[in-house]
Amino acid sequence: MKKENQNWKKVFFTIWIGQAFSLIGSSAAQFAIIWWLTVQTGSAMVLAIASIVAFLPQAVIGPFAGVYVDRHSRKTIMIAADLLVASASGVLAASFIFGEPQIWLVYLILFIRAIGSCFHSPAMQAAMPMLVPESELTKVAGWNQLVVSVTAMAGPVLGTMLMTAFSIPAVMAVDIIGAVIAALTVAAVSIPNPEKSEAGQHILKDMLAGINIIKENKPLRIMTIPMMIFVFVYLPVNALFPLMVSIHFKGGAWHASIVEFVFASGLLISSLILGIWGGAKNKPLMVSGSIGILGILLAVSGVLPEQGFPVFVILCGIMGVSGNLISVPYTSFIQETVPPEALGRVFAILGSMMSFATPIGLFIAGPLAEVIGVAQWFLISGLLIFLAGFIGLILSRKL
Repeated sequence: MKKENQNWKKVFFTIWIGQAFSLIGSSAAQFAIIWWLTVQTGSAMVLAIASIVAFLPQAVIGPFAGVYVDRHSRKTIMIAADLLVASASGVLAASFIFGEPQIWLVYLILFIRAIGSCFHSPAMQAAMPMLVPESELTKVAGWNQLVVSVTAMAGPVLGTMLMTAFSIPAVMAVDIIGAVIAALTVAAVSIPNPEKSEAGQHILKDMLAGINIIKENKPLRIMTIPMMIFVFVYLPVNALFPLMVSIHFKGGAWHASIVEFVFASGLLISSLILGIWGGAKNKPLMVSGSIGILGILLAVSGVLPEQGFPVFVILCGIMGVSGNLISVPYTSFIQETVPPEALGRVFAILGSMMSFATPIGLFIAGPLAEVIGVAQWFLISGLLIFLAGFIGLILSRKL
Protein backbone atom coordinates (compact mmCIF):
# COMPACT_ATOMS: atom_id res chain seq x y z
CA MET A 1 0.00 0.00 0.00
CA LYS A 2 1.04 3.61 -0.48
CA LYS A 3 1.16 4.34 3.20
CA GLU A 4 3.86 1.71 3.61
CA ASN A 5 6.19 3.68 1.37
CA GLN A 6 9.59 3.93 3.05
CA ASN A 7 9.58 7.69 2.36
CA TRP A 8 6.55 8.26 4.60
CA LYS A 9 8.67 9.96 7.28
CA LYS A 10 10.00 12.52 4.81
CA VAL A 11 6.48 13.29 3.58
CA PHE A 12 5.00 13.44 7.08
CA PHE A 13 7.69 15.69 8.55
CA THR A 14 7.51 18.02 5.53
CA ILE A 15 3.81 18.53 6.28
CA TRP A 16 4.50 18.60 10.02
CA ILE A 17 7.01 21.46 9.74
CA GLY A 18 4.60 23.49 7.61
CA GLN A 19 1.78 22.93 10.08
CA ALA A 20 4.04 24.05 12.94
CA PHE A 21 4.51 27.44 11.25
CA SER A 22 0.79 27.70 10.55
CA LEU A 23 -0.30 26.74 14.07
CA ILE A 24 2.05 29.13 15.86
CA GLY A 25 0.88 31.96 13.61
CA SER A 26 -2.76 31.04 14.19
CA SER A 27 -2.23 30.80 17.95
CA ALA A 28 -0.59 34.24 18.05
CA ALA A 29 -3.33 35.74 15.86
CA GLN A 30 -6.16 34.18 17.88
CA PHE A 31 -4.64 35.49 21.12
CA ALA A 32 -4.19 38.97 19.64
CA ILE A 33 -7.79 39.10 18.41
CA ILE A 34 -9.28 37.94 21.72
CA TRP A 35 -7.02 40.26 23.71
CA TRP A 36 -8.02 43.22 21.50
CA LEU A 37 -11.71 42.42 22.10
CA THR A 38 -11.02 42.18 25.84
CA VAL A 39 -9.24 45.54 26.06
CA GLN A 40 -11.54 47.28 23.57
CA THR A 41 -14.87 46.24 25.10
CA GLY A 42 -14.24 44.78 28.57
CA SER A 43 -17.40 42.78 27.93
CA ALA A 44 -17.86 39.15 28.96
CA MET A 45 -20.75 38.92 26.49
CA VAL A 46 -18.51 39.99 23.61
CA LEU A 47 -15.99 37.28 24.51
CA ALA A 48 -18.78 34.72 24.91
CA ILE A 49 -20.10 35.54 21.44
CA ALA A 50 -16.57 35.26 20.06
CA SER A 51 -16.30 31.76 21.57
CA ILE A 52 -19.67 30.73 20.15
CA VAL A 53 -18.65 32.05 16.72
CA ALA A 54 -15.53 29.87 16.90
CA PHE A 55 -17.60 26.77 17.83
CA LEU A 56 -20.42 27.20 15.30
CA PRO A 57 -18.69 26.07 12.08
CA GLN A 58 -17.51 22.78 13.55
CA ALA A 59 -20.88 22.10 15.16
CA VAL A 60 -23.06 23.03 12.17
CA ILE A 61 -20.87 22.74 9.06
CA GLY A 62 -18.59 19.96 10.33
CA PRO A 63 -20.57 16.93 9.08
CA PHE A 64 -20.98 18.48 5.61
CA ALA A 65 -17.27 19.35 5.56
CA GLY A 66 -16.48 15.73 6.35
CA VAL A 67 -18.47 14.50 3.35
CA TYR A 68 -16.66 17.02 1.14
CA VAL A 69 -13.28 15.84 2.47
CA ASP A 70 -14.12 12.23 1.58
CA ARG A 71 -15.34 13.18 -1.91
CA HIS A 72 -12.44 15.41 -2.95
CA SER A 73 -8.66 15.70 -2.78
CA ARG A 74 -7.56 16.02 0.83
CA LYS A 75 -4.38 17.76 -0.30
CA THR A 76 -6.35 20.42 -2.19
CA ILE A 77 -8.69 20.96 0.77
CA MET A 78 -5.78 21.45 3.18
CA ILE A 79 -4.14 24.00 0.87
CA ALA A 80 -7.42 25.86 0.30
CA ALA A 81 -8.16 25.94 4.03
CA ASP A 82 -4.72 27.40 4.83
CA LEU A 83 -5.11 30.05 2.14
CA LEU A 84 -8.62 30.91 3.40
CA VAL A 85 -7.21 31.59 6.87
CA ALA A 86 -4.41 33.68 5.34
CA SER A 87 -6.94 35.73 3.35
CA ALA A 88 -9.08 36.35 6.45
CA SER A 89 -6.03 37.51 8.39
CA GLY A 90 -5.09 39.78 5.49
CA VAL A 91 -8.51 41.44 5.57
CA LEU A 92 -8.29 41.99 9.32
CA ALA A 93 -4.76 43.39 9.04
CA ALA A 94 -5.93 45.84 6.37
CA SER A 95 -8.87 46.93 8.53
CA PHE A 96 -6.47 47.76 11.40
CA ILE A 97 -4.14 49.66 9.07
CA PHE A 98 -6.98 51.90 7.84
CA GLY A 99 -8.61 52.29 11.25
CA GLU A 100 -10.11 50.17 14.02
CA PRO A 101 -12.49 47.48 12.68
CA GLN A 102 -16.10 47.07 13.76
CA ILE A 103 -16.79 44.24 16.22
CA TRP A 104 -19.01 42.48 13.66
CA LEU A 105 -16.07 42.33 11.24
CA VAL A 106 -13.89 40.71 13.91
CA TYR A 107 -16.65 38.14 14.50
CA LEU A 108 -16.80 37.49 10.77
CA ILE A 109 -13.03 36.96 10.59
CA LEU A 110 -13.18 34.54 13.53
CA PHE A 111 -16.02 32.69 11.79
CA ILE A 112 -14.09 32.41 8.50
CA ARG A 113 -10.97 31.20 10.32
CA ALA A 114 -13.09 28.58 12.07
CA ILE A 115 -14.48 27.43 8.71
CA GLY A 116 -10.92 26.92 7.49
CA SER A 117 -10.17 24.78 10.54
CA CYS A 118 -13.47 22.94 10.05
CA PHE A 119 -12.24 21.66 6.67
CA HIS A 120 -8.50 21.46 7.39
CA SER A 121 -8.67 19.34 10.56
CA PRO A 122 -10.64 16.34 9.16
CA ALA A 123 -8.66 16.50 5.89
CA MET A 124 -5.37 16.37 7.81
CA GLN A 125 -6.54 13.56 10.11
CA ALA A 126 -8.00 11.59 7.20
CA ALA A 127 -4.79 11.98 5.17
CA MET A 128 -2.52 10.50 7.85
CA PRO A 129 -3.54 6.82 7.39
CA MET A 130 -2.81 7.17 3.66
CA LEU A 131 0.74 8.30 4.44
CA VAL A 132 1.70 6.55 7.68
CA PRO A 133 1.91 2.81 8.45
CA GLU A 134 -0.82 1.70 10.85
CA SER A 135 1.71 0.70 13.51
CA GLU A 136 3.04 4.28 13.60
CA LEU A 137 -0.29 6.16 13.78
CA THR A 138 -0.27 6.71 17.56
CA LYS A 139 3.33 7.98 17.44
CA VAL A 140 2.41 10.33 14.61
CA ALA A 141 -0.63 11.56 16.55
CA GLY A 142 1.75 12.22 19.45
CA TRP A 143 4.04 14.29 17.22
CA ASN A 144 1.06 16.21 15.87
CA GLN A 145 -0.09 16.92 19.42
CA LEU A 146 3.46 18.02 20.26
CA VAL A 147 3.12 20.83 17.71
CA VAL A 148 -0.23 21.82 19.18
CA SER A 149 1.23 21.87 22.70
CA VAL A 150 4.28 23.94 21.75
CA THR A 151 2.22 26.45 19.79
CA ALA A 152 -0.27 26.71 22.68
CA MET A 153 2.67 27.79 24.86
CA ALA A 154 4.54 29.94 22.33
CA GLY A 155 1.65 31.51 20.36
CA PRO A 156 0.35 33.88 23.08
CA VAL A 157 3.91 34.90 23.97
CA LEU A 158 4.70 35.67 20.32
CA GLY A 159 1.40 37.52 19.91
CA THR A 160 2.07 39.65 22.99
CA MET A 161 5.61 40.49 21.85
CA LEU A 162 4.48 41.52 18.37
CA MET A 163 1.56 43.58 19.67
CA THR A 164 3.84 45.35 22.14
CA ALA A 165 6.69 46.02 19.70
CA PHE A 166 4.59 46.69 16.61
CA SER A 167 0.82 46.30 16.25
CA ILE A 168 -1.91 43.77 15.48
CA PRO A 169 -1.24 43.89 11.70
CA ALA A 170 2.24 42.53 12.46
CA VAL A 171 0.65 39.55 14.25
CA MET A 172 -1.67 38.98 11.30
CA ALA A 173 1.35 39.12 8.96
CA VAL A 174 3.01 36.28 10.91
CA ASP A 175 -0.23 34.29 10.63
CA ILE A 176 -0.37 34.86 6.87
CA ILE A 177 3.27 33.80 6.43
CA GLY A 178 2.69 30.66 8.51
CA ALA A 179 -0.42 29.70 6.52
CA VAL A 180 1.38 30.20 3.20
CA ILE A 181 4.34 28.08 4.36
CA ALA A 182 1.90 25.33 5.41
CA ALA A 183 0.18 25.46 2.02
CA LEU A 184 3.52 25.28 0.19
CA THR A 185 4.74 22.26 2.19
CA VAL A 186 1.49 20.39 1.48
CA ALA A 187 1.75 21.32 -2.20
CA ALA A 188 5.31 19.95 -2.29
CA VAL A 189 4.33 16.38 -1.33
CA SER A 190 2.08 13.70 -2.75
CA ILE A 191 -0.95 12.72 -0.64
CA PRO A 192 -2.87 9.74 -2.04
CA ASN A 193 -6.64 9.59 -1.76
CA PRO A 194 -8.62 6.38 -1.11
CA GLU A 195 -10.97 4.84 -3.61
CA LYS A 196 -14.40 6.48 -3.56
CA SER A 197 -16.73 3.57 -2.90
CA GLU A 198 -19.89 5.67 -2.51
CA ALA A 199 -19.51 8.21 -5.31
CA GLY A 200 -22.66 9.89 -6.57
CA GLN A 201 -24.68 9.55 -3.34
CA HIS A 202 -26.66 12.46 -1.93
CA ILE A 203 -24.70 14.40 0.68
CA LEU A 204 -27.19 13.44 3.43
CA LYS A 205 -26.81 9.76 2.53
CA ASP A 206 -23.05 10.14 2.83
CA MET A 207 -23.49 11.75 6.26
CA LEU A 208 -25.82 8.94 7.39
CA ALA A 209 -23.29 6.40 6.10
CA GLY A 210 -20.67 8.04 8.33
CA ILE A 211 -23.01 7.84 11.34
CA ASN A 212 -23.69 4.16 10.58
CA ILE A 213 -19.94 3.46 10.46
CA ILE A 214 -19.63 4.89 13.98
CA LYS A 215 -22.65 2.87 15.19
CA GLU A 216 -21.31 -0.37 13.70
CA ASN A 217 -17.80 0.11 15.13
CA LYS A 218 -18.45 -1.26 18.63
CA PRO A 219 -15.02 -0.42 20.14
CA LEU A 220 -15.24 3.14 18.79
CA ARG A 221 -18.78 3.48 20.09
CA ILE A 222 -17.66 2.29 23.52
CA MET A 223 -14.74 4.75 23.53
CA THR A 224 -16.98 7.61 22.43
CA ILE A 225 -19.41 7.25 25.37
CA PRO A 226 -16.87 8.26 28.08
CA MET A 227 -15.31 10.77 25.66
CA MET A 228 -18.63 12.60 25.22
CA ILE A 229 -19.20 12.72 28.99
CA PHE A 230 -15.61 13.91 29.43
CA VAL A 231 -15.99 16.73 26.89
CA PHE A 232 -19.39 17.74 28.29
CA VAL A 233 -18.04 18.05 31.85
CA TYR A 234 -14.35 18.92 31.44
CA LEU A 235 -14.32 21.73 28.87
CA PRO A 236 -16.60 23.97 30.98
CA VAL A 237 -14.36 23.28 34.00
CA ASN A 238 -11.33 24.14 31.88
CA ALA A 239 -12.84 27.59 31.31
CA LEU A 240 -13.10 28.04 35.10
CA PHE A 241 -9.40 27.49 35.89
CA PRO A 242 -8.70 31.27 36.09
CA LEU A 243 -11.60 31.65 38.56
CA MET A 244 -10.25 28.76 40.62
CA VAL A 245 -6.91 30.57 40.86
CA SER A 246 -8.32 34.03 41.64
CA ILE A 247 -11.29 33.16 43.87
CA HIS A 248 -10.30 29.98 45.69
CA PHE A 249 -6.51 30.39 45.87
CA LYS A 250 -6.63 34.23 45.98
CA GLY A 251 -4.03 34.40 43.20
CA GLY A 252 -3.32 36.99 40.52
CA ALA A 253 -2.52 37.02 36.81
CA TRP A 254 0.99 35.73 37.51
CA HIS A 255 -0.41 32.69 39.33
CA ALA A 256 -2.88 32.04 36.49
CA SER A 257 -0.05 32.18 33.93
CA ILE A 258 1.91 29.59 35.94
CA VAL A 259 -1.08 27.24 35.83
CA GLU A 260 -1.45 27.68 32.04
CA PHE A 261 2.25 27.14 31.43
CA VAL A 262 2.50 24.03 33.64
CA PHE A 263 -0.61 22.50 32.07
CA ALA A 264 0.80 23.11 28.57
CA SER A 265 4.11 21.64 29.75
CA GLY A 266 2.25 18.47 30.75
CA LEU A 267 0.75 18.30 27.27
CA LEU A 268 4.22 18.73 25.80
CA ILE A 269 5.71 15.95 27.95
CA SER A 270 2.96 13.46 27.10
CA SER A 271 3.28 14.34 23.39
CA LEU A 272 6.97 13.46 23.52
CA ILE A 273 6.25 10.24 25.42
CA LEU A 274 3.61 9.13 22.91
CA GLY A 275 5.79 10.19 19.97
CA ILE A 276 8.49 7.78 21.20
CA TRP A 277 6.46 5.04 22.92
CA GLY A 278 3.43 4.85 20.66
CA GLY A 279 0.93 4.17 23.46
CA ALA A 280 -0.71 1.03 24.82
CA LYS A 281 -2.08 -1.57 22.41
CA ASN A 282 -5.45 -1.57 24.19
CA LYS A 283 -6.52 1.96 23.28
CA PRO A 284 -10.08 1.82 24.74
CA LEU A 285 -8.57 0.84 28.09
CA MET A 286 -5.93 3.59 27.82
CA VAL A 287 -8.51 6.29 27.03
CA SER A 288 -10.93 5.26 29.79
CA GLY A 289 -8.16 4.87 32.37
CA SER A 290 -6.73 8.29 31.56
CA ILE A 291 -10.18 9.89 31.82
CA GLY A 292 -10.57 8.31 35.26
CA ILE A 293 -7.17 9.60 36.40
CA LEU A 294 -7.93 13.14 35.22
CA GLY A 295 -11.24 12.99 37.09
CA ILE A 296 -9.44 12.08 40.33
CA LEU A 297 -7.00 14.97 39.83
CA LEU A 298 -9.88 17.43 39.36
CA ALA A 299 -11.72 16.12 42.41
CA VAL A 300 -8.59 16.45 44.57
CA SER A 301 -8.15 20.01 43.27
CA GLY A 302 -11.64 20.81 44.50
CA VAL A 303 -10.85 19.88 48.11
CA LEU A 304 -7.50 21.69 48.37
CA PRO A 305 -7.35 24.49 50.97
CA GLU A 306 -6.64 28.09 50.05
CA GLN A 307 -2.94 27.50 50.80
CA GLY A 308 -2.83 24.51 48.44
CA PHE A 309 -1.90 26.42 45.29
CA PRO A 310 1.54 24.70 44.86
CA VAL A 311 -0.20 21.31 44.96
CA PHE A 312 -2.78 22.58 42.45
CA VAL A 313 0.03 23.56 40.07
CA ILE A 314 1.48 20.04 40.26
CA LEU A 315 -1.95 18.50 39.67
CA CYS A 316 -2.43 20.75 36.63
CA GLY A 317 0.82 19.46 35.14
CA ILE A 318 -0.36 15.85 35.59
CA MET A 319 -3.74 16.82 34.09
CA GLY A 320 -1.89 18.09 31.03
CA VAL A 321 -0.14 14.73 30.71
CA SER A 322 -3.47 12.90 31.09
CA GLY A 323 -5.12 15.08 28.44
CA ASN A 324 -2.98 13.76 25.60
CA LEU A 325 -3.25 10.20 26.90
CA ILE A 326 -6.97 10.61 26.20
CA SER A 327 -7.09 12.45 22.88
CA VAL A 328 -4.11 10.93 21.05
CA PRO A 329 -5.05 7.21 21.34
CA TYR A 330 -8.67 8.09 20.57
CA THR A 331 -7.63 9.81 17.35
CA SER A 332 -5.25 7.04 16.27
CA PHE A 333 -7.88 4.36 17.04
CA ILE A 334 -10.30 6.08 14.65
CA GLN A 335 -7.60 6.21 11.97
CA GLU A 336 -6.84 2.50 12.47
CA THR A 337 -10.40 1.14 12.48
CA VAL A 338 -12.40 3.38 10.11
CA PRO A 339 -12.14 2.83 6.32
CA PRO A 340 -9.94 5.54 4.77
CA GLU A 341 -12.69 6.63 2.38
CA ALA A 342 -14.94 7.51 5.36
CA LEU A 343 -12.43 9.10 7.74
CA GLY A 344 -13.31 12.68 6.84
CA ARG A 345 -16.98 12.14 7.68
CA VAL A 346 -16.30 10.25 10.89
CA PHE A 347 -13.85 12.83 12.25
CA ALA A 348 -16.18 15.69 11.31
CA ILE A 349 -19.28 14.03 12.82
CA LEU A 350 -17.52 13.24 16.09
CA GLY A 351 -16.06 16.75 16.17
CA SER A 352 -19.52 18.21 15.59
CA MET A 353 -21.01 16.15 18.43
CA MET A 354 -18.34 17.37 20.84
CA SER A 355 -18.67 20.97 19.64
CA PHE A 356 -22.40 20.88 20.43
CA ALA A 357 -21.68 19.38 23.87
CA THR A 358 -19.30 22.19 24.83
CA PRO A 359 -21.70 25.21 24.87
CA ILE A 360 -24.40 23.10 26.54
CA GLY A 361 -21.93 22.19 29.27
CA LEU A 362 -20.91 25.85 29.63
CA PHE A 363 -24.53 26.99 30.06
CA ILE A 364 -24.95 24.44 32.88
CA ALA A 365 -21.56 24.82 34.58
CA GLY A 366 -21.46 28.63 34.72
CA PRO A 367 -24.58 29.23 36.86
CA LEU A 368 -23.98 26.16 39.05
CA ALA A 369 -20.39 27.17 39.78
CA GLU A 370 -21.60 30.61 40.87
CA VAL A 371 -24.21 29.08 43.20
CA ILE A 372 -22.15 26.32 44.87
CA GLY A 373 -18.65 27.76 44.41
CA VAL A 374 -15.93 27.05 41.87
CA ALA A 375 -13.98 24.64 44.12
CA GLN A 376 -17.10 22.56 44.78
CA TRP A 377 -17.78 22.45 41.05
CA PHE A 378 -14.24 21.15 40.48
CA LEU A 379 -14.96 18.38 43.00
CA ILE A 380 -18.32 17.45 41.41
CA SER A 381 -16.91 17.60 37.87
CA GLY A 382 -13.96 15.43 38.89
CA LEU A 383 -16.27 12.79 40.34
CA LEU A 384 -18.44 12.83 37.19
CA ILE A 385 -15.38 12.47 34.94
CA PHE A 386 -14.04 9.65 37.13
CA LEU A 387 -17.43 7.94 36.79
CA ALA A 388 -17.22 8.35 32.99
CA GLY A 389 -13.78 6.72 32.98
CA PHE A 390 -15.03 3.92 35.25
CA ILE A 391 -17.96 3.25 32.90
CA GLY A 392 -15.53 3.20 29.97
CA LEU A 393 -13.29 0.69 31.77
CA ILE A 394 -16.25 -1.63 32.41
CA LEU A 395 -17.40 -1.40 28.78
CA SER A 396 -13.82 -1.88 27.51
CA ARG A 397 -13.52 -5.21 29.34
CA LYS A 398 -16.32 -6.59 27.19
CA LEU A 399 -14.36 -6.05 23.96
